[in-house]
Amino acid sequence: MYLKNLKINHFRKFNKGSNIIEFVSPNKPKKNEKINIASSTTLIVGKNNSGKTTITTALEKLSNNSKFKANDFNFSYLKRLLKLYKKDKFKCFPLLKFEMLLSISDNSYINNFIPFIKIEDSNKNHFKIILKYEIKESDEFKDKIKLIIKENKNIFQNFLKLIDKTDFELNYFNSDNKKIKNSKLNIKNLIEIKTITANKTIDGKNLSKTFNKIIEYKYKKLNNTESIKNKIDEINKDITKHIKESHTSNINKVLGKIEKSNILQVNLSADLTFDKLMKNLIRYEYIEDKLNIPEGQFGLGYANLMTIIGELIEYIEKYSKDDFDSKINLICIEEPEAFMHPQMQELFIKNINDALDVLLNDSKKIIKSQLIITTHSSHILNSKIHTGNSFNNINYVTTVKSEPKIINLSDKRIMNNKQPKKEESEQDFEKRKKDNLKFIKKHIKFKVSELFFSDIAIFVEGITEEVLLSYYIDKDDKFNKYYVSIFNINGSHGLVYEPLIKLLQIPTLMITDLDIKRDDNEKKDFSQIDKLKDRETTNQTINEYNENDKDISDIKEKNFKDDNLYIAFQSKPINGYFATSFEEAFILHNYDNSILQTSLEKTKPKIYKNIIGKDKKFENLKESSYKLQKKLSDSKSNFANNILYELFINETEDIPKLPDYISNGLNKIIKMIEE
Repeated sequence: MYLKNLKINHFRKFNKGSNIIEFVSPNKPKKNEKINIASSTTLIVGKNNSGKTTITTALEKLSNNSKFKANDFNFSYLKRLLKLYKKDKFKCFPLLKFEMLLSISDNSYINNFIPFIKIEDSNKNHFKIILKYEIKESDEFKDKIKLIIKENKNIFQNFLKLIDKTDFELNYFNSDNKKIKNSKLNIKNLIEIKTITANKTIDGKNLSKTFNKIIEYKYKKLNNTESIKNKIDEINKDITKHIKESHTSNINKVLGKIEKSNILQVNLSADLTFDKLMKNLIRYEYIEDKLNIPEGQFGLGYANLMTIIGELIEYIEKYSKDDFDSKINLICIEEPEAFMHPQMQELFIKNINDALDVLLNDSKKIIKSQLIITTHSSHILNSKIHTGNSFNNINYVTTVKSEPKIINLSDKRIMNNKQPKKEESEQDFEKRKKDNLKFIKKHIKFKVSELFFSDIAIFVEGITEEVLLSYYIDKDDKFNKYYVSIFNINGSHGLVYEPLIKLLQIPTLMITDLDIKRDDNEKKDFSQIDKLKDRETTNQTINEYNENDKDISDIKEKNFKDDNLYIAFQSKPINGYFATSFEEAFILHNYDNSILQTSLEKTKPKIYKNIIGKDKKFENLKESSYKLQKKLSDSKSNFANNILYELFINETEDIPKLPDYISNGLNKIIKMIEE
């Protein structure tokens, strides 16, 4: 039996809705084969304070049958209830609700769960248990609430105090919301969770303490303690005899000079015990260049890793054979990335299952535990996606309009979050979805995993936009309180990320180029474009959002916004001309700016001088914007860095301005996140 998903209502971070966590099943054994702890891992990923720990805490409290306090209730939910109570509406009372979908294996013990299994669900191999933490005496609670409201002093704080003093009970319901009476089920006997908090403070004795516990447990379990205790007793007798002869008698003689011996005497004896011996048994060292180094000098990253492994060994050693398939066993490692450098983080998630398999090689137990890892590490996330070649088994915890939201990612959900193009065959559509998903899974290795931890995401097509936008955003006070990630997708592949962007619901600005189609003569003559009539675009993103119409004659009248995605491009003329790329737009917008002029001269000195001539007619830069763009095509990185250099050394001078379509896009995205 294992946990398929958990729905949390009104507990801490989570209010109601978008609050289902999906879990990976443990391995199913082959004949004569031991089971690894997990075939893969359930990853719960999100920024700090997003609600990851709320999920594991809910599982811990349920598994320990703990009493919930007022602070365990979602405060927005409580304030909403209190607002109703002030209007004398008492239809609902504070409750916590947890829904668990459980899967049954062939060997599961299901006798206690029969009341929860409906006849029509008997062939589905899963069933639902609903747990409600409810007030026992609602009438009494109602009367006390009325008094609090009547007194009208610190109403909410007194409301919380009342909840803490009120008696609650945990009741069980089936999927039809029918209360199960006289059930033998106790949630404490259904779930057992081992939580490893990896980001705790590590001192010089952590590893010794961990391994001492394992060795002590091994000795006690194998009944090897009796012979050791006999030896300890002999040691105690010998030491006590020696102390008595050399110390006890002398001390008592001194005391006898002060007080009568029948009133004051001392007895000194050895008190070595098995527990004391075990606690100080191991001296832990690591080997470096054939030198034994004390554990106190162990690097924090490695010490953290060894602590995690030690806790896992302890879990395996203490695992009861009787628990096999009789309960849900969960292992949760919280933020294992603490103290680990990026490469170690990636190797950790990549190899944790293999490491657990090694730990089980000498064990005769069959252990079926589900492994959960919470993290805010882009490296761990990246490694899981890239190594596993899948987005499956990732729960993304985010905040949308001040409410936590759990988004269950999978390859299937990303692929299905896409619509076919006009007149696209079903076969071509399916192939395009698979190709796009394959691209994302491979491309995400190159920084894009940061997308999951961003407040705002900006996708650009080239190095010039990436370099310069980083500078301008850093200087913009509106963006200082947000974590903004800029992703260079090197070409018009931004649209490939659209399904993932829509799923994650992160406010996203996609900056793309108008890419005006020119004929061969126009390219040869570097013709400027001042009208869009009868013009077409080669840009796939614009084409798709323009209802698969390549004609951009009326493109300036359109505004491409789709939920959390805003698409910005050069839809209006800049100083009389339409730009076909960011570089051209930047030149048209700033042709008379000294920083741009210096940067162009450094990057393409001959072409620059040829354009402005001896009279230095900077107007010519505007008239030759397309020619400059084409000539810069092999020097974009150099051009961007030359501009950046001039910006850094000329902080007090008038800096070039971003083109309007980008400035407007940035304002749109700020408005989107602040709505």
